[in-house]
Amino acid sequence: MGKILTFGEIIMRLSPPGNRTMKQSHEMEFFFGGTELNVASSLAIMGCEVKHVSSVSDDFVGESALSFVKSVGIDTNFISKNEHPLGLYFLEVGSAVRASRIAYNRLNGSFANIEAGNINWKKALEGCDYFHWTGISPGISEAAYEALKEGLETARVMGIEITTDPAYRSNLWKYGKKGNEVLKELVSLSTIFIGGTNEINEILGTQFSSDQNGFLEACEELKKQCPSIHKIFDKIRIGVTASSQQTQGRALVNGNYFETELLEVNPVVDRIGTGDAFAAGLIYGLQNFDDEKALNFANAACAIKHTILGDINYSSAEDILEVMGGNSGGRIKR
Repeated sequence: MGKILTFGEIIMRLSPPGNRTMKQSHEMEFFFGGTELNVASSLAIMGCEVKHVSSVSDDFVGESALSFVKSVGIDTNFISKNEHPLGLYFLEVGSAVRASRIAYNRLNGSFANIEAGNINWKKALEGCDYFHWTGISPGISEAAYEALKEGLETARVMGIEITTDPAYRSNLWKYGKKGNEVLKELVSLSTIFIGGTNEINEILGTQFSSDQNGFLEACEELKKQCPSIHKIFDKIRIGVTASSQQTQGRALVNGNYFETELLEVNPVVDRIGTGDAFAAGLIYGLQNFDDEKALNFANAACAIKHTILGDINYSSAEDILEVMGGNSGGRIKR
């Protein structure tokens, strides 16, 4: 397998233990994560060689974050430090009919103040076969957008496969640029799109339906406006309650449509990072299997992450393959 480079924020998650609300709790659990870091961590745990580009606070919190990143096997040589605090978010974990709630504190954090001109993208991308990014990073700050754009342009020149989960977040984009315009620009520099009708509609300003025909029409329009995109993979999640979810994948590759079976997860332990687990599973799958098996592997990775506390999927490739093969009965392994 080739090397993979990811770019994005390292963020701290703070949660009351169990399913408590903030009002009833006097203690917090913390986890390190971040959308692209979650992808990188999952890939490293599955045995891939991964580098992460980011910036953390120059204090003991940033050191703790770096220690965590190293502990899962990720190359941290391209993670810088600055005087701004590490970004964080608060999560109340819902249950049954009560939804989870999140509040962010990240727009003036260390990653938001990353110095784009100090990243040696050519060196960072050396030996890499994949570069993964999401739409969260360019929404955090103009500095993050500029850094990412330079990295994508460098990767294109180097012939590296670029995967993107556009992940539009309306609560970001506070620095004067329009999110859909920036995302279309950056998606146009990418080659593999991880998203579906909703994401395409947000980027292109279209109104395609979410059924199969709408998905296919949306994919064709995306490829028309962003011709560098040659593969499109979509994750479908059906929320029955906060504690019960169903996942499915679908794709359009070389004019061929295919989809996975539905996987049911009940009860859900943690929904955070499930989309990142899908993206990591897909990248791993594309390096090891054909496109259809890669999609099935990604869907199984997404499903199994719902059972793991924290932001990161700690499942091995073997664990995911078992779920993909139908071994989801939960028997104890002895």
